[in-house]
Amino acid sequence: MGAFLSELGTRLAERWVTALALPGALYLAVATAAYALGWDRAWDVGHLVSEITRLAEDPRVDTFGGQALVFAAILAGSSAAGLLARGTGRVVERLWTAADWHRWPPPLRGWTGRWVESRRRRWDVLRGEVERVRAAGDGSGGGQGAEAAFAAAYDRMARLSPERPERPTWAGDRIGAARTRLDRDHDADLAVLWPHLWLVLPEEARTEVAEARDALSRSTGLAAWALLYLPMAAWWYPAALASAVLAAIAWVRTRAAAEAYAALVEASVRLYATDLADRAGVGHGGRFDRDLGERLTLRLRASMPPPPPVPAPAAPAGPSGPSAAVPEGPAL
Repeated sequence: MGAFLSELGTRLAERWVTALALPGALYLAVATAAYALGWDRAWDVGHLVSEITRLAEDPRVDTFGGQALVFAAILAGSSAAGLLARGTGRVVERLWTAADWHRWPPPLRGWTGRWVESRRRRWDVLRGEVERVRAAGDGSGGGQGAEAAFAAAYDRMARLSPERPERPTWAGDRIGAARTRLDRDHDADLAVLWPHLWLVLPEEARTEVAEARDALSRSTGLAAWALLYLPMAAWWYPAALASAVLAAIAWVRTRAAAEAYAALVEASVRLYATDLADRAGVGHGGRFDRDLGERLTLRLRASMPPPPPVPAPAAPAGPSGPSAAVPEGPAL
């Protein structure tokens, strides 16, 4: 048990350092540079070194207590910045995937709805282009040229959204495409099947899905850091460059992470749905077809809540007057 707790503490410390302390310490360093340099001396490294030297030579910092206090302040500040970035990352992820955009506040919901409609119109045009290229290739007998034209048209459509857009972002639509495809191909409700399937997945499959999910959270966390660096540009304009670089990296990594996560979730359902059917007691012929998907969804979906109870009718009023009074008995 002692060795286990020691290993657990080591891993937790490593995760704390990599996820909170180091990014937070870098953020504090950039904030210090922004405060010391400002706009007038944005790239004056010599002035920055002299300012840091002046602060280090302060008598209050030159003692052991002062150095310990500075070190504690750096740890606390970096951890606080890391926690702030993590919380902001959760918000960014929710906005980026936009699974519940229909429940957003009215102004934001209206703007998002108009953007989704615009994406749908563009997607419909690209989808029609795919059909025209396919029909032209079938009429001309196919060939490598027709296949290349079809692949290019399909790629233009998929770059906008892999399925007809339901959300305002590509990453959100890619994750939602797993649910759409499973419903279309297998009559399976991913929201119903996934919690049960997670319990029967083998360890290696769960590890792959969990790592892909963590990669998605880390990529949106980079976008959160980009938002936190942006206000520093008011004092030090190179912070805007750092924010733009982080935002670009977050955009690329989020698209890749959403693709990997959605593909793994969809593949897990398609490969292990029969194992879930065995555990749930749903008979099948060894194939995950539409009949099995529908019966498995019905078997695992929770039932409807019962209707509210009907109030009992009020008892009829008895005769009034002194004769209807019930005499009090002795106190018990």
